[in-house]
Amino acid sequence: MPIFAPMQDYLTLSRLQRLVKSALGEAFPLPLWIGAEISELKVNYSGHCYLELVEKGSDNAIPLAQARAVIWRSAYERLAARFAAETGRRLAAGIRILAKATVTYHELYGFSLNILDIDPAFTLGDMARQRQQTIDRLREEGVWDINREQPLPPVVQRLAVVSSRQAAGYRDFRKELEASPYRFDCILFDAFMQGAGAEESIIAALDTIAGRAEEFDAVVLIRGGGSTSDLGCFDSYRLCTHIAQFPLPVLTGIGHDKDTSVADMVAHTSLKTPTAVAAWLVDRLASAEGWLDTAALQLHDAATGMFRREELALEQLRSELHRRSTLLLLRHSELLARRRDELAAAVRTFLQGERQRLATAQELVAGRSPEHILRLGFSIVRTADAHVASARDLRPGDAVRIQFADGTRDAQIR
Repeated sequence: MPIFAPMQDYLTLSRLQRLVKSALGEAFPLPLWIGAEISELKVNYSGHCYLELVEKGSDNAIPLAQARAVIWRSAYERLAARFAAETGRRLAAGIRILAKATVTYHELYGFSLNILDIDPAFTLGDMARQRQQTIDRLREEGVWDINREQPLPPVVQRLAVVSSRQAAGYRDFRKELEASPYRFDCILFDAFMQGAGAEESIIAALDTIAGRAEEFDAVVLIRGGGSTSDLGCFDSYRLCTHIAQFPLPVLTGIGHDKDTSVADMVAHTSLKTPTAVAAWLVDRLASAEGWLDTAALQLHDAATGMFRREELALEQLRSELHRRSTLLLLRHSELLARRRDELAAAVRTFLQGERQRLATAQELVAGRSPEHILRLGFSIVRTADAHVASARDLRPGDAVRIQFADGTRDAQIR
């Protein structure tokens, strides 16, 4: 079996690492200003700050470059304090920074940056740029005014509250509501209101509320107390587009006086603090109650006036009915009297005519009576059984009785 001799011209790994370290040291002997985004930040027990820096592509998602960095304890406290004082935000993941750093290379730990200084003005400019980009994008998409145009009921009592359960602002909000004479039904949707996870936590809470939108009159998004260093999420596009297009009116009390966040701008109503939100809700109910009291008085006055007008109208109708009924009764009485007189006259005329017809009939009957006919010279021939109306009814030898006007005679037919 052949034995291969080892190559004589090669580098050990450590030798290669030393060459790389030397080359980097010669290429970058002085500190450089480097722009990047913090993707991770950890401060260990000793006070040193370890970061992961990243540069993302134009779609803001795909990393183009990544490097480790460190701020030693001797510089971190000073840099962090200055950064927070000038930007209003703590150094945290998601923030773009311009850092002055030296390039270092270690044989075991590889490439890294040693941060010596941070320019807050760069971050402020980037924050302003991102904030303006959020505003422009929401306007271009036509969602900027949607939530402000949501109808808010006159009486707002069923509230979905997005806040941290432990936050002093939430307690102040509830205390203000409970001190009022009105009842509010509040359901808390607990969320992180600061830190790296705040944006996702608030969006998750809003999504949950959206699935139960019919149970609420409005959403209250509050964050009170503390510094304003963790307000970056309230300028983020994802959270603001959720608020702008939310199916319920959103009331914000994010608890900062110096600046107005984009979330405040797209919300239905923006107030400075959680307590101010509660006071606004109480005042709104007081106004609604006052309106109801005024409406009740107006309704009472209107009903009283209407009742009085109807009472007068009814009195007028009663008088008119009495006048017309009296007139109608008089007219009908006169008509009835005329009808009575006409009926009496008609009855008299009818009876007179009937009497005349009866007299005529009596004369006719009297003229045709047997006595009258006998007095005229006629006679009546009878047999023992009946009147004789024809000579053919008699036979020779029949006995008959003849009646005359002045008596009767018996005879025999020959």
